[in-house]
Amino acid sequence: MSSLCREVVTLQLGHYSNFVGTHWWNLQDASLSYDPESPPCEVQSDVVFREGQTLGGHVTYTPRLIAMDLKGSLRTLRQQGSLYESGKDTSAVTWEGSVMMHEESPPVKNSFLEDLDKLDKGEILAEADFSPQPQCLGSVNVDTVNNHLARIQKSYRLEGSVKVWSDFLRIHLHPRTISVVHPDGVSNRLEAFGQGDSLLQGSVLEELEDKLHFFVEECDYLQGFQVLCDLADGFAGLGSKVTEMLHDSYSGRGILTFGLAPVSHPDSTPVKDLYHLLNCTLGTVHMANHSSFFCPLTLRGGLGRRPSSPSAFPHLCYDPSLWYHSSSVLALALDAITVAYRLRNNSIPMWQMADTLAVSGRKVVTAYGAVPFPMMHGTSLPDALSACADALPWRPLSACPEAGDGRCYGQWATLKGFEGQKLISSLASGTKAPTPLHSLHSGEDILASYIRSFYPSAPLALQLVSAPSKLTPPFPQIFSQSLDAQGFLQSQPPPPGFPPPVVSSLPVMTSLQSGPALDPWLSELHRGASAFDIRRVAPSFLSQGPEVADYQEALEQLRLLAWCYRDDSCGVMRSSSEEDDDD
Repeated sequence: MSSLCREVVTLQLGHYSNFVGTHWWNLQDASLSYDPESPPCEVQSDVVFREGQTLGGHVTYTPRLIAMDLKGSLRTLRQQGSLYESGKDTSAVTWEGSVMMHEESPPVKNSFLEDLDKLDKGEILAEADFSPQPQCLGSVNVDTVNNHLARIQKSYRLEGSVKVWSDFLRIHLHPRTISVVHPDGVSNRLEAFGQGDSLLQGSVLEELEDKLHFFVEECDYLQGFQVLCDLADGFAGLGSKVTEMLHDSYSGRGILTFGLAPVSHPDSTPVKDLYHLLNCTLGTVHMANHSSFFCPLTLRGGLGRRPSSPSAFPHLCYDPSLWYHSSSVLALALDAITVAYRLRNNSIPMWQMADTLAVSGRKVVTAYGAVPFPMMHGTSLPDALSACADALPWRPLSACPEAGDGRCYGQWATLKGFEGQKLISSLASGTKAPTPLHSLHSGEDILASYIRSFYPSAPLALQLVSAPSKLTPPFPQIFSQSLDAQGFLQSQPPPPGFPPPVVSSLPVMTSLQSGPALDPWLSELHRGASAFDIRRVAPSFLSQGPEVADYQEALEQLRLLAWCYRDDSCGVMRSSSEEDDDD
């Protein structure tokens, strides 16, 4: 076990980012184990979780997290949580006159949250025939809850009841985690970049700084921050200010920023679609400037006003219009993308990961993922990769198709979740290897050889992690009948009339890339935002900033950023000082 834990503070800014973050934390929580007899997990949970103590002396284990969202996003979740409540204090009530009470019915909890309440009270543990260790009344340790949820495998079917991210949150949060922001006006919305940009001041700024100091000061070896921020609404402006503050206040720490965008927005209109484009444009420029790297994450076919079809995965049956579904896919990918700096042994610090990808000012990277990684149960890694010899198994997770010409300035690939399967081929002595991959003697060499067959000259870093992403309720069962319970491909689907197995874990493969594919992606974003006079078409967008001159400067920065990823047909980088005759 490594004696050094490099802590990470997570920030989630915006409603969709909290959807993705909630699934991500549920995945982390599902992997927790406090069994002293079991070997240490590959992933060191202390990197993102913190140990604390309630007023009653009970030990807690909560995310090192700051989550910002608008009023109305919590529903049944209390902003201060329930771990540290000390009971009602009525000593300050001195009014002796008549009182008129106006009672509002609380939101109704869905079936999952109702069961979770019962678990917290220890009410339904007996149904699973548990014999937990003695503990304080009303307290249930996390391992028991995880085991119980994994064993009951109840199909909650929350698709019709999830309204906000707290409707499927399965963990307790620290009282300093949640910040509810209140934008000016009556709409309670952050629709434009300038709204979010101007929000981080006064009490909002003071509260954020106070929360950051609380979580940072208790870290022994803080390696940095992972920021999940909505990209298509006003939270892009807030995220730009937050990353700027982190960059100025915590110099030398890693800041890995992921810009999240759903496939679709409720009540969308042409004007709102235009706002989404402008927010994505400004958010990309500013957050990339202040981050170690910036990675957009979305299942949309593009960030423009007329995107192509959402990303499709061969073994998933998800509804792109449901945030509950699309955010779960991105959370699975994010679990693999972020695992490198969360490992117990041989972890890669955030700054090293960023330096590998963000070379020569190219701070924007794109993500791709095979969710799940298509591996047949009982076969080997060479078998699985040989079946994908004609095309890489992953799909775009940043609305950016791969260039397809083998050019890439840097790539970070991760394979997570091959537990129980063979990494190398087990051919008998003297047997001819069916492919070159079958003759290699380590999983790292096999995966590297496979990826280099598509990117022969690109710098490559890779990570193999045995432990899969564990799926327990309320993760949606969005998987095809081709998968078994461990997320591997079955040789045959279930017989007619038999229900498909409940998928309880999943292998995932991801790739972060910096390459020429980003040139057309960023250029298209630039053209979309430059194709009209914003003062005439959308004057209200600039009502709270930025100034027109600042907006034009951001567009010029985006144009130059796109140029950084451009090269000629021979792969030689062109200077950003050359004139751009193509635009």
